[in-house]
Amino acid sequence: MNRYSLLDLAAVPEGSDAGTALVNTRDLAQRAEALGFHRYWLAEHHNMPGIASAATSIVIGHVAEATSTIRVGSGGVMLPNHAPLVVAEQFGTLATLYPGRIDLGLGRAPGTDMQTAMALRRNMQGADRFPEDVVEIMGYFADGAEHAKVQAVPGAGTNVPVWILGSSLYGAQLAAHLGLPYAFASHFAPAMLEEASYIYRTRFQPSQYLSEPYFMMAMGVCAADSDEEAEYQRSSQILSFARLRTGRPGKLPAPTHDLSEVPAEVMAGVEQAFSCSAVGGPQTVRRRIEELVERHRPDEVMITGMMHDHAARVRSTEIAAEILSDMAKPAATAAE
Repeated sequence: MNRYSLLDLAAVPEGSDAGTALVNTRDLAQRAEALGFHRYWLAEHHNMPGIASAATSIVIGHVAEATSTIRVGSGGVMLPNHAPLVVAEQFGTLATLYPGRIDLGLGRAPGTDMQTAMALRRNMQGADRFPEDVVEIMGYFADGAEHAKVQAVPGAGTNVPVWILGSSLYGAQLAAHLGLPYAFASHFAPAMLEEASYIYRTRFQPSQYLSEPYFMMAMGVCAADSDEEAEYQRSSQILSFARLRTGRPGKLPAPTHDLSEVPAEVMAGVEQAFSCSAVGGPQTVRRRIEELVERHRPDEVMITGMMHDHAARVRSTEIAAEILSDMAKPAATAAE
């Protein structure tokens, strides 16, 4: 593992609001920068009262303005919701304002329910154009793109690094074919992690963007000063995910010692979804992270974890940073 990074969903806790969530995001990014995190990513979700990062490019600018060295980007922009030119213009503008610090992670899912996807005014009936749209976006960023008939302004010549995101084998195959870095969403969909990483690494084709594969795995981290406190703080995310799975999305619940509202079959699904996680006090979390890194050998780890209390999440991030900084080795590839 060469680097460690952080994914933030800009969670909106019960009893709070989106404005406070975005203030907390800005604060956490500043702390992450000071703790040595390499990048800070935000994710696009729509029609979810508990997530404040729907306008992802705007929140990226909010974070980039408050920091100075950490890379800031999308984990990810859900490409079916957007025209490629608009994405290129947005991220070309960010790269012009914050040169050398912006990443563009692209996902193939809409990041919402189908009714909301239709409200985004994109055609949901046509063939899958994700590969073509990715290539189109990269073309807008390329050197010499300012001579094309259609240009991203700003954007041409910015060469914003593009990542493929995924939770299945499709993204692994595409990232390998295009010679791009690949990030796997094992923090909530770990089932195909091993197979996807194998396919990506063995089928990777060197490109002008990357000479060898660069694989990032995401993992959930909920760390506290004791195992008991960490399990208590984690209950918020368990409740949130269980309610989402049963059609009751809402703001991030307060932690609780009583999870009896979650049916056993739903809890089994939640635990499977979160199986690529480290939860506990410092020593417990260290052992689990070491185990996951040893097993999957990622080039980079991206941690994430929603907590109701901002101070508790800051503490979790501090504990994780101490562990990950001990494990990180000097970067050996050209991936940004």
